[in-house]
Amino acid sequence: MKKVGLFFGTFNPIHIGHLVIANHLVEYSDLDEVWFVITPQSPFKVKQSLLDNNHRYQMVFEAVQDYPKLQPCKIEFDLPQPNYTSDTLAHLDDKYGEDHQFSLIMGEDNLKSFHKWKNYEAILELHSIYVYPRISHGEIEHQFKGHSKITKVDAPIMEISSTFIRKSHKAGKNVRPLLPHAVWKYMDEMNFYR
Repeated sequence: MKKVGLFFGTFNPIHIGHLVIANHLVEYSDLDEVWFVITPQSPFKVKQSLLDNNHRYQMVFEAVQDYPKLQPCKIEFDLPQPNYTSDTLAHLDDKYGEDHQFSLIMGEDNLKSFHKWKNYEAILELHSIYVYPRISHGEIEHQFKGHSKITKVDAPIMEISSTFIRKSHKAGKNVRPLLPHAVWKYMDEMNFYR
């Protein structure tokens, strides 16, 4: 049984913070792989600043080329929109469930609002959650504190955001150190976020 952590995001663009966290999880937890699940449209985000799905997939693909335990995943591209994590998990379980065990990866900030997610009880009943630290405000709901299915991972705190990268790049700042080289190259060649 392969243990796979699912790291959901728009990855608009994927940056070194995402890679550091994903790599930390495959190296320092019991996960065998981390799949970057590229979200076509989040129910909580406005779509206008999102690059085309296939461009974001290509950037994730480029970013993980040298990391055999990290994989891009575009399963949500074929699901009806808006899509919810519980639907994606059910779809992945149907497709790969015989030899894959899926867990969620989320930042501590997302755990604080997890009780607002659609079917969060069912997600927690069927899947483990790996939580990496984030600097954020608010409290974790009491039902999630010390929960047997929730593992806090002592990963580095990465305060880099795709929003910051997009805005800085548009303003003519050098954002190359924040991106895997292949992602920077693709982004620059395609003239994205200018």
